[in-house]
Amino acid sequence: MTYIVAADTGGTFTDLAAYDRDTGRVVYTKSLTNYTEFVDGVMDCVRKADIDLSRTGSVKFGTTLVINTYVQRNGALTAVVTTRGFRDVLEIRRGNRPIPFDLRYEREPALVERELRFTVGERVGARGEILQPLDEAGLERVADELKRLGVQAVAVSFINAYANDAHEQRAAQILRSRLPGVYVCAGTELSREWYEYERTSTAVANAYVGPKLQQYVGRLQDRLAAQDFTKSFFLMASNGGVFSAAMAQQRPVMLVESGPVGGCIGAGVYARELGLERVIAFDMGGTTAKCAVLENGRFEVKSPYYVGGYERGFPVSGGVLDIVEVGTGGGSVAWVDAQGSLHVGPRSAGSTPGPVCYGRGGTEPTVTDANLVLGRIAPSSFLGGEMPLDESGARDAIARLASQLGFEGPGGVDDMAQGILSIGALTMASAIKQITIERGYDARDFAMVAFGGGGPLHTAALARELSIPHLVIPPEPGNFSALGMLLAEARVDQARTFLRLLEPSSIDEMGACFLDMQVEMTDTLARDFAGARLRFEQQVELSFRGQKHSLRLPLESQHGVDGIRRQFEEIYRRRYGHVEEGAPIQTVALVLTAFADVERPDLALLAPKVAASPPGPARTRPVYFAERGRRLETPVFSRYTLPPGFAHAGPAIIEEYGSTTVVGPDDRFEIGRLGEIHIRFH
Repeated sequence: MTYIVAADTGGTFTDLAAYDRDTGRVVYTKSLTNYTEFVDGVMDCVRKADIDLSRTGSVKFGTTLVINTYVQRNGALTAVVTTRGFRDVLEIRRGNRPIPFDLRYEREPALVERELRFTVGERVGARGEILQPLDEAGLERVADELKRLGVQAVAVSFINAYANDAHEQRAAQILRSRLPGVYVCAGTELSREWYEYERTSTAVANAYVGPKLQQYVGRLQDRLAAQDFTKSFFLMASNGGVFSAAMAQQRPVMLVESGPVGGCIGAGVYARELGLERVIAFDMGGTTAKCAVLENGRFEVKSPYYVGGYERGFPVSGGVLDIVEVGTGGGSVAWVDAQGSLHVGPRSAGSTPGPVCYGRGGTEPTVTDANLVLGRIAPSSFLGGEMPLDESGARDAIARLASQLGFEGPGGVDDMAQGILSIGALTMASAIKQITIERGYDARDFAMVAFGGGGPLHTAALARELSIPHLVIPPEPGNFSALGMLLAEARVDQARTFLRLLEPSSIDEMGACFLDMQVEMTDTLARDFAGARLRFEQQVELSFRGQKHSLRLPLESQHGVDGIRRQFEEIYRRRYGHVEEGAPIQTVALVLTAFADVERPDLALLAPKVAASPPGPARTRPVYFAERGRRLETPVFSRYTLPPGFAHAGPAIIEEYGSTTVVGPDDRFEIGRLGEIHIRFH
């Protein structure tokens, strides 16, 4: 088997990266995402790359299907079965009010209406003792009613099942036997943490998307098998690892941020290889911009994650890479409100109809149209010339918007286009501040790794705005999320509630609990990754006694009470600015992460092959730069001709298949040993 293939389905484009182990060839392709059938984009990329799937050893796949299902509310008809007396946990939620002064504030409705929430008699105590046996006869009556209603999925979530899941597992077994063809899942199959609302919400979210993901994975497997693919098929999980298709169909909620995390994995690998200790990973695609913080090549994984945002959305438990996302991408639509103010996004033109310049029927100007009009993108070289752009159409659309705001003539079009980019940049800068300043970090202490089709176009301006001193553009940034998936290893997270005061006796109990979790996770991974080398990482969630919110920190191989306290107080002080010295600390949960080796290429082998001779003279074109307030005649380089060590002063445009890098007139760039572009600011 020679190929390793990874594909990422985004809001506008589906991207593919493939590595041929026999020849060392790396190939990248892109296709417009087909919202009617997502699988088509993947198979079109495979066709363009001319990949023989019968000679492919593994396929890794990331998808936005899960998050899109939640956002669009088009999942399965789902029911909930819970403990009698707890029918309305989904409705009651938490008693907090995140937006206190909005008189019209309301949360998004629950995924399951009250009429589809059912209860049965059973009760388990907080220590796991059976207080009331499961009413199996009552459960069978519920199953008959669910069959009559034609539900497609059922979530089972009992109170205190985290301490003893016997009732929950038995109930799931009965429902599966009496409801053939219905997707059934139990909350403890996904989370063993004590928060009943978050556990129930996670189970419901999993059931809601389960049937759709099963069908989707099945169709993709069938299409791959039709081209004689018979080997390992993995999906990208939200925690930054991959897992098997079978596990993905059991735990589809763990794919909620499947697409965006691939680029962060790649950024972490590049950061470690380049010796960058602190990095902001920034990804701008066609629909959104996303960023995350990495320290020493590691990113923070958080739980719970709020689908639709903390203010109005619902939580899912389980590891999700800590990403901040805003609705600014290449397809973000520029529009004027009733008060005459210009806005950019969050609505996106997507791939259908797409930006005006795509020539697919779009009429509203977007960020991509603004970049084209300002000369930052060439109409004839987009996607290597595969997709010519309509510059005249984009200019006309922006001119119509400019006339609404009183900007007239050719100069008015340039001013309007730059205004679109400036407003988009403000939104993206706010996301970077949220992931750094609001977490106690100084953005000036970080380098930025920028990728996505739009990232290299915009991040030089963002870096200057935020005083970030060093910008890195990896090779093929437009396909970087797919490339990150190539580099991802298998990962499974498990968390258990562990309520103890932090004292020497609890350290011994902690070790025993971690050992039990490790045995269980080893058995789980052995089914999907037989023979793979495993390694484990331990984390603990802590809080000061009496506090609701906790912080998660890694445990080193040698740890004791003093070391854990010191590490917790350091993180707490950085996040909140002060620490009450000597205050009692309690453990809340233990988190064990298991990694399994899967086939992936060495990073050095992915570096582009470029001749050592210096590139020939670059052509030029007029490009508008906000720093000068006018167009400058700008050298345009093909990235594929720039060898390691090549350096040049700005302004400059560097073009490649899936993206374009803009270097400002006061900047300088240099090509690194892995083919990456370094831009440093003073």
